[in-house]
Amino acid sequence: MTISLPDDLKYFIAEHGLFEGLTRNDSPGYVELWPIEGIPQENKAIEMDVCAPGFLAFAGNGSGEVLAFDAVGAVYMIPLIGMEAESAIKIADSFTEFAETFELNAE
Repeated sequence: MTISLPDDLKYFIAEHGLFEGLTRNDSPGYVELWPIEGIPQENKAIEMDVCAPGFLAFAGNGSGEVLAFDAVGAVYMIPLIGMEAESAIKIADSFTEFAETFELNAE
């Protein structure tokens, strides 16, 4: 199964750049978005297709977990150690909903 990056992630990065910072809640607390062109390589390096099929990682939280989309674009947090699809914790229904928790600097 091939999972595509949601348009709202692409739009966010085009408008705000690669976010790296805190969220207004504890889940995940810290986010570092990966460059779009590097996402395939990052997923290959952490073996997402083997360990957590059905997910596409797009960011890290600096604490041993990745943030990933499922096939419908919902956002999940998945641990790198003991990574498996069953360990995924849903944190937002979409990237837009997730990005609303970012502490963005006033522009």
